[in-house]
Amino acid sequence: MIATPPKLRALWLFLLALVAGASFWFVGQHTVPTLPWMAWKGAGVALLAVWAAVNAHNRDGWLITAVMLFGALGDVLLERSQTDGALAFLAGHLTAVLLYLSHRRAKPTPSQIALAILLLIAVPVIAFLLPADRTGAPGIALYATGLGAMAASAWISRFPRYRVGLGAVMFVASDLLIFAKIGPFSGSLIPIFLIWPLYFAGQALIAWGAVTTLLRWKDDEDLHHRL
Repeated sequence: MIATPPKLRALWLFLLALVAGASFWFVGQHTVPTLPWMAWKGAGVALLAVWAAVNAHNRDGWLITAVMLFGALGDVLLERSQTDGALAFLAGHLTAVLLYLSHRRAKPTPSQIALAILLLIAVPVIAFLLPADRTGAPGIALYATGLGAMAASAWISRFPRYRVGLGAVMFVASDLLIFAKIGPFSGSLIPIFLIWPLYFAGQALIAWGAVTTLLRWKDDEDLHHRL
């Protein structure tokens, strides 16, 4: 069980976000009217954003809030425009890069550096190769460059690798499955079953890891000042 910092607020919001995100996976697109279905889709990550905002105490807290807000916006916009949704997610990735690089590890291990470089290079390359329609491949690769940078910077940051880092890698896997769905996995059930669980679980891990870690750092800083 993950210990929570003593000043963590509104845990019920985080739990409600998990309920909203998990339940959406069981909702068929054609069983609910379009607008409620879109609202349901965005609700999970939007609640993560509200929870992060409630616990924000400095710029970093508002940065992780913005990351989640851009994610929720992307979830909804994708249903109207693939380009607008991708731009919202890209804005979230770039915001996350700013946060993670502000707290990069002083001395990352060789394996951490190697994985970060692999993510930075391999993600856009794989994303470029996946779509069957080659006309959209450059735009997908451009988006995936931001995606890979987000995951790479998370992995070499001071945030917990097996929460924030793992969440970022799960986000990458989810997006690569989206691109594979319009390529070699066209007609496969694998993307249908895995895209949303990987994406939402990744976002939840990122939010939990970032928010709780920022609160612990604040507690440590407050203790240091009292001493």
